[in-house]
Amino acid sequence: MLLTDIEADLVIRDGVRIVFAEESFPVAELARALVGWSQRPERGGFAFDSMSYPEPGAVRIAESERGWRVGSVFRPDAWTAPVSWEALTAEVGRFTAAVRADVARLGADPGLIPAL
Repeated sequence: MLLTDIEADLVIRDGVRIVFAEESFPVAELARALVGWSQRPERGGFAFDSMSYPEPGAVRIAESERGWRVGSVFRPDAWTAPVSWEALTAEVGRFTAAVRADVARLGADPGLIPAL
């Protein structure tokens, strides 16, 4: 099973406001990419680069003067409110743990997505 084969509906919210939503999103591939990015020593921005999309950035994370924001190239004017690095990585950790658990329930190896 490939990471791109493990899909689910993805919704990025800022409170009740939907920033980005996509059905059948490659969540396992995204989780793996987020773990790799969040563990890099340098804190540059993130643009999800997937074979499932023609351009990078279906999910993107950018640092602003007030903190880190999450958005998508498919909704260029929609961003979450800025949050601290700690709050962002805590949310990434919750997302990746949930995806790892779902991957295991599907009978695939959760080790495909490294733990944070």
